[in-house]
Amino acid sequence: MLGEWPISELSSLIEAGKGISYGIVQPGHAVLNGVPIVRVSDVRNGRIDTSAPLTVAASVEQGYARTRLQGGELLITIVGTVGEMAIVPPSLAGWNVARAIAVLPVRADVGAYWVKLAIRSPAADAMIRSRLNTTVQATLNLRDLSLLPIPMPPRSVREGIISILGALDDKIDLNRRMNETLEAMARAIFKDWFVDFGPTRAKREGRPPYLAPDLWALFPDRLDEEGKPEGWEARPLDQTARFLNGLALQKFPANGSEGLPVIKIAQLRAGMTSRDEIASASLPADYIVQDGDLLFSWSGSLLHRTWSGGPGALNQHLFKVIPDGVPQWFVHQWIGEHMDGFRAIAASKATTMGHIQRHHLAEAITYIASPAIMKQADKLIGPQFARMLANDLESRTLAATRDLLLPKLMSGEIRLREAEAMVEKAL
Repeated sequence: MLGEWPISELSSLIEAGKGISYGIVQPGHAVLNGVPIVRVSDVRNGRIDTSAPLTVAASVEQGYARTRLQGGELLITIVGTVGEMAIVPPSLAGWNVARAIAVLPVRADVGAYWVKLAIRSPAADAMIRSRLNTTVQATLNLRDLSLLPIPMPPRSVREGIISILGALDDKIDLNRRMNETLEAMARAIFKDWFVDFGPTRAKREGRPPYLAPDLWALFPDRLDEEGKPEGWEARPLDQTARFLNGLALQKFPANGSEGLPVIKIAQLRAGMTSRDEIASASLPADYIVQDGDLLFSWSGSLLHRTWSGGPGALNQHLFKVIPDGVPQWFVHQWIGEHMDGFRAIAASKATTMGHIQRHHLAEAITYIASPAIMKQADKLIGPQFARMLANDLESRTLAATRDLLLPKLMSGEIRLREAEAMVEKAL
């Protein structure tokens, strides 16, 4: 049990000759073909988002060789959103990190994953919360980080715990990668049919068909004067759905600890709720978010996603998008199609938090095909979105199981065989 296991300070588990360090203090402006760095906003849910890294000048990065990544290190955020962690994949060798991230080169005989589990355990988490400096924004200094207590049971016990909890994390990661594939497939069909008008253009140019004959026959062979397939409708984005703006939830305080977690931009980005802020559960029903709802943040970090984080209250910086006469995936894809334009508009605002306005939704045009084509598209794309939501919901359950088992395993409250049985049922 934990009380019987030796405890090591985190600093003693770092590779010889190395230390715990934070990254680049002043990265400067983004540089084309520069060195990519990991920022706090890139570390979410145990992984590193590499889709849009900040790239810094090589001359700047050279001064931070101590945090140049090789792969296998454990990263932990230490400023702002403190305590997010991810293990660096080999593909990020040569990258660096920002000032708000600490790099932990954990000894191979201990393993970065074990340290990650230990830091998420109640004892280490409580110590982190007690040592935070919150004068300006939450900050964990490196000395306090280095003193975190890491339980060190016999290697066989560590390996057993890693195997059990790692199986859950592996399935969560598999679901994530499956969703990336499904999303790419759905996006390819949508873009070809509704954005590039691929079948119509191929017909017009006399190219051979690349869809099933009955499906190919549904597409017109001409573009009209507006450049869209003949017979299709051009409709403003705001006429494909109701874009319900959230409420100023300070006017709906929760009674004590009862209530709904508030879903703001940070929660939308993370894909999960927190209990940091709660609102009354007696909100009007339309302003309560449920799994499967489409949410769209119109200010700050513009993003949209099908929500799978459980019930919550809609913050005023988010739209709840309620489709009107078209499938939800259709609206989702068109928001994505216009997202670069929306972000450019938001970036041009002379405010600290860029945003778009409702007239921008009216100016964003969508193209709606014939009912027969829309029906066939729904048969192809709709199940992919349903599968993605199911995967996300399964991952939420798996994560809850992992988070339930972690403190129990670390404390010795349950044994490895009991935990294995629970995991087998979950998987």
